[in-house]
Amino acid sequence: MNDDVIQLRSVSRRYGAGNGAVTALDDVSLAFPRGSFTAVMGPSGSGKSTLLQCAAGLDRPTSGSVTVAGTELTKLSETGLTLLRRRRVGFVFQAFNLLPSLTAEQNVTLPLRLAGHRPAKARVREVLQQVGLGERARHRPAELSGGQQQRVALARALITRPDVLFGDEPTGALDSRTGHEVLTLLRGMVDGEGQTIVMVTHDPVAASRADRVLFLVDGRVSGELAGAGADTIAAHMATLEAVPC
Repeated sequence: MNDDVIQLRSVSRRYGAGNGAVTALDDVSLAFPRGSFTAVMGPSGSGKSTLLQCAAGLDRPTSGSVTVAGTELTKLSETGLTLLRRRRVGFVFQAFNLLPSLTAEQNVTLPLRLAGHRPAKARVREVLQQVGLGERARHRPAELSGGQQQRVALARALITRPDVLFGDEPTGALDSRTGHEVLTLLRGMVDGEGQTIVMVTHDPVAASRADRVLFLVDGRVSGELAGAGADTIAAHMATLEAVPC
């Protein structure tokens, strides 16, 4: 059994045509092992978000193949992609995307209810406990701090027990202390439960909590660091950003 949850093989993504075409990803091949925490960094416009979107099935590559949990995404219909994202993939973004009129538990279950599923109450309690909000299930977003709202978003992403959790700047809207708490929670999910996480971030401190950091430049992988501290990651980023376009 292959132990890579995600595999990208020669993935390219181009937008537009002719002289105005933009290549966001350029022949990228990567693997993300099960139970690993990967941070993705790079200068602005390097292709980080495009990489995440293609790996998660939110966008289709122009060429190449993407496999998630043994299923090749390029062979799926739009309906098939939607079902795979709903069942196998979790998403956490910088914006919490919570509905203010709903309680924490209602926000957690909303995507499943919209899809016609009724999650077990025990599972809802389990994921809220998992993110440290077992006592806040009946609170609405306005009654929660920013960090607690992001924890609700995490619980919503975890409700289906996804094979992989994608984060796009998940701590970007949080202060440093609250961001640290969320990152500790993510790290614990990897170490304690074998969750696979892929996180796009601009923050070297956030990236230092990952097992490895992948660097993108102009749509291509430009090296990686494993087990590096924030200072080392920041220094490497500085060299990438200093390279003239």
